[in-house]
Amino acid sequence: MKIICIGRNYADHIEELANERPSDPVLFIKPDSAVLPKEQDFYIPEFSEEVHHEVEVLVKINKVGKHIGVKFAPTYYDEIGLGIDFTARDVQSELKKKGLPWEKAKGFDGSAVIGQWLPKSNFKDLDSLDFSLLKNGKVVQKGNTGLMLWKIDELIAYVSRFFMLKKGDVIFTGTPAGVGKIKANDYLSGILEGQELFSIKIK
Repeated sequence: MKIICIGRNYADHIEELANERPSDPVLFIKPDSAVLPKEQDFYIPEFSEEVHHEVEVLVKINKVGKHIGVKFAPTYYDEIGLGIDFTARDVQSELKKKGLPWEKAKGFDGSAVIGQWLPKSNFKDLDSLDFSLLKNGKVVQKGNTGLMLWKIDELIAYVSRFFMLKKGDVIFTGTPAGVGKIKANDYLSGILEGQELFSIKIK
């Protein structure tokens, strides 16, 4: 299993971090050890003073594929989910200044929250899914997949040019604006089309 993440896929998030708008999807990978075990709290790592939440719609790949055409991409996934790409923003900022890879800021243990999976057949239009993140009961991030710069099927096709996709791989499709710092005792919950798909306590 590998976790393939898409960066800068929502214009409002690009603007809030003052990043350059990419001409192609930005890809990075988290190791499988980044997955936060089910029912486990998230512990802020000692090496960061500024861990941010980034809520994202997830796709789980159901078969092996390489150089997948956009029109065939829908056959490569049956389930949609919601998760968090935790980011050590202070660490990432220092790495970016030096032109270094982001793995320490993005792929640390527990940095990938994967919530409940739902059949994609539950949804009328995957390109118009509302989702949000609540922190201590208040909405802090809100997005819709219709605002993605690259839609789900386009992402699957693009990713498969570089990485062979295998059954069980997960694609994090990018985060909307509203990312922010977490602190101990925060409580986060993720909502997709009105249904809570995860909830976690911060320690």
